[in-house]
Amino acid sequence: MTPADSGLRRTLGLGDAVVVGLGSMIGAGVFAALAPAARAAGSGLLLALAAAAVVAYCNAMSSARLAVRYPASGGTYVYGRERLGEFWGFLAGWSFIVGKTASCAAMALTVGAYVWPEQAHVVAVAAVVVLTAVNYGGIQKSAWLTRVIVAVVLAVLASVVVVCLGSGRADSGRLDIGLSGGPGGLLQAAGLLFFAFAGYARVATLGEDVRDPRRTVGRAIPLALGLTLAVYGCVAVAVLSVLGPAGLGQATAPLADAVRVAGLPGLAPVVRVGAAVAALGSLLALILGVSRTTLAMARDRHLPQALAAVHPRFQVPHRAELAVGAVVAVLAATVDVRGAIGFSSFGVLAYYAVANASAWTLGPSRVSRFVPALGLIGCVVLAFSLPVVSVVVGAGVLAVGVVAYGVRSRQVPR
Repeated sequence: MTPADSGLRRTLGLGDAVVVGLGSMIGAGVFAALAPAARAAGSGLLLALAAAAVVAYCNAMSSARLAVRYPASGGTYVYGRERLGEFWGFLAGWSFIVGKTASCAAMALTVGAYVWPEQAHVVAVAAVVVLTAVNYGGIQKSAWLTRVIVAVVLAVLASVVVVCLGSGRADSGRLDIGLSGGPGGLLQAAGLLFFAFAGYARVATLGEDVRDPRRTVGRAIPLALGLTLAVYGCVAVAVLSVLGPAGLGQATAPLADAVRVAGLPGLAPVVRVGAAVAALGSLLALILGVSRTTLAMARDRHLPQALAAVHPRFQVPHRAELAVGAVVAVLAATVDVRGAIGFSSFGVLAYYAVANASAWTLGPSRVSRFVPALGLIGCVVLAFSLPVVSVVVGAGVLAVGVVAYGVRSRQVPR
């Protein structure tokens, strides 16, 4: 393999990396996750958002520190392998690929549900094909499209905030913080809201696509997370002030319902378009991240080595991208995973638990270990606060990976 064949093209700067992170986080989740979180937490929704943000912050800082040390494709798969051992790296990579592949299908179906509900599966497959082709053409094309998507979604969210807070229906009394859902409801809501922040891992998985990765990735992750938290906080306050916890919990399309109640029903179709565009942004970034982790695992022969190929012209992991796109397209065409994606949540928390455990080994000081320790505890608590079905299915998927690792370890000589 020549150097050009074995490595990806480093073309992304700090701004591009932040945009990729924003495109991953400010996605369809903000249009959909608030309602189930409000049902679980009740008046504790804002506390749940804060709890999710704290765990996300710990994970982001751990990921940033590790990305500076290991600026390669694969994210926590690489970190776990280098800091904890091959098994833990594999477990992180397996959790990410399986969980995020399901998330890809869910985002594709979300696009279909908003664009053409009667033909949601057809639209979903078309979205996967188009975005896989964009990624195949090079990381710069993906970054450019992500920049456009982020601009559209931020404009829609800003409109929602302005309309809600500027209406006569806004009532600050609806923002009273309590624990009507109890501690368990608050934790479950935090677990649901956490995944609205989880996209910063996409920046870490692009370690071979950015210029000066030791500097760029470490700065891009906290910047993207901070901007996302500010956006989510404003949206949550605006929607709560109009609908209240009970109304928000019953909403099927919370942001669209909020602008209707605020007295501007004509904006609801725009919000629907924004949701579809946001889902496209999430899908684009997810395919990028899954393909890079697939590339890293294929290099180590945990997946078929053919998937480690890098296109000689576009310098992208083209076979990994095509394989991921094909699997996601099949899922989007045949299965409605939106209601059964809990195992993805469990898997992503397992992924970040390995990231925090890896970051724990980087430094002996109390300060450097406090953040990853808090993040690790937070991931475990949130994972087991998810609905029982999600925990059981998620644990089962991880167990399948463990068995596959054991079989592979016996077959491949050390």
